[in-house]
Amino acid sequence: MVEGWEWDDTLFLGAAPYYRRGRLPYAPGFAERLAEVLGLDGRGRLIDVGCGPGTLALGLAGFFDGVVGVDPDRGMIAEAERQAATVGVAARTRWVRARAEELPAGLGTFTAATFGQSFHWMDRDLVAARVRDMLRPGGALVHVSDLMTERLSADGLPYPAVPSAAIGDLTRRYLGPVRRAGRGVLPYGTPGGEAAILTRAGFTGPRRYVVPGGQALERTRDDITAWVFSLSASAPHLFGERLGAFTSDLGRLLREHSASGRFSERQPSTEIFIWHPPA
Repeated sequence: MVEGWEWDDTLFLGAAPYYRRGRLPYAPGFAERLAEVLGLDGRGRLIDVGCGPGTLALGLAGFFDGVVGVDPDRGMIAEAERQAATVGVAARTRWVRARAEELPAGLGTFTAATFGQSFHWMDRDLVAARVRDMLRPGGALVHVSDLMTERLSADGLPYPAVPSAAIGDLTRRYLGPVRRAGRGVLPYGTPGGEAAILTRAGFTGPRRYVVPGGQALERTRDDITAWVFSLSASAPHLFGERLGAFTSDLGRLLREHSASGRFSERQPSTEIFIWHPPA
């Protein structure tokens, strides 16, 4: 947990309807690559901790008998349930509204546990220990994120780049200079150091894999607006009565940067770290 910051249930309040459209997908072939390195064969169980609207869990559902997604946000769980029904996997997925710190809560044991850019929001020592005890022998804890060290450019692509810096400036005009997170702030951002925490919990590893991105993507104004509102730092509730004004200003900014309403960016690579519990 971040020193001086406490989780609360408004962290992603109102963000769920924007998440699937706004967030970029994992790199093409990610699920297949993970299945290959873990030797998945359609059996076993997956738990996705901090599952959000089910993006990661649903992408992996075909490689397991059963999938459990856990998230404390009511809207995220509702979105995951709807999407599971849409893609036809509702019968083998279960969505649990709970904090990761409340595991295991009778959920059973699992072949794999995934964290898709969610671990930093948790009491990581506590969650690592609980997930360790829920993994079957030979199981794996999988940490998945965009490859943060790469620098992607929209140069040579058909539309203007997403004006991320200008969007950040606009957001700070409304919400202040310090990053917001639920009812608190994160002046120094979210923590790193996952390796030390997982090692302390008895995990061995990691094995690291990168699924390459770089593919050209086309995004609309509505996509970019959804991305802004999918972020904890600019979740809709943070704007209060000024939400309408911010939305109007954001639309104006995006029109100024692209008269066509279209933007180009590149698909991030996906970084995978695989850890194993003690034998």
